[in-house]
Amino acid sequence: MPAALPGAVALESMGRSGPGASIPAPGESAERELVGEGLVRAAAEGSELVIPPRARVTPMARDLAFQKGITFVTGRSAEPLAPVASVGRQPARIAVASDHGGFELKSQLIPLLREMGERPVDLGPDTAEVSVDYPDFASLVAREVSEGRVHLGIIVDGAGIGSAMVANKVPGVLAANCWNAASARNAREHNHANVLTLGSGHLDLSGARDVLAAFLSTPVGEGRHARRNHKTLEVEAAHLRARQLARTFEEGRG
Repeated sequence: MPAALPGAVALESMGRSGPGASIPAPGESAERELVGEGLVRAAAEGSELVIPPRARVTPMARDLAFQKGITFVTGRSAEPLAPVASVGRQPARIAVASDHGGFELKSQLIPLLREMGERPVDLGPDTAEVSVDYPDFASLVAREVSEGRVHLGIIVDGAGIGSAMVANKVPGVLAANCWNAASARNAREHNHANVLTLGSGHLDLSGARDVLAAFLSTPVGEGRHARRNHKTLEVEAAHLRARQLARTFEEGRG
């Protein structure tokens, strides 16, 4: 575990009695911010998590931070808790949708995204009681990403495969169906994915949370990754140009 910097709160002391303990004084708990497990899970391993003075760390968050080698650093200038933003970017506006099969998991992920400091936009559906078609909701998310109204997209269906296929039909969208943290990190760093699809039939909330945290905390790769991503988008652009030329030719003949 990395050595704590000046002002850091040692993980071993968080939540215990003595100096630096996180146990609130009488009448104080309502005034102190809470560091939950979701915030720690979203932070990179071995990183520092800046928290406001006298913030309370839950036992599960403390244990997870110890496992990941994360150090809590306190300071009066600390921003509202948002570990994903603290690793080099501002909170993202994220379009989120599902089909009826993915509704329950989607409903659980939206508050988790808020806890992580992100700005989720729920595009539906509003209930799991009515059967809906995943292409309708996958295309909603994909268009929001393609047209720049959101930074990222998340779609949940039974397997995550169909939604990825639909989303990738929309220009500028790079959708990846991820099933664990390693695939999510790869999708972001190597492939510059801007839409994440999840399969509610293959992931429970804990697994989906790991995938989500890895996806959001991994920056897109530069160098060879950027070059290959550019070539991927060029394939799409070439097909779009060919279609437009063919359409113009047919209109000219008419």
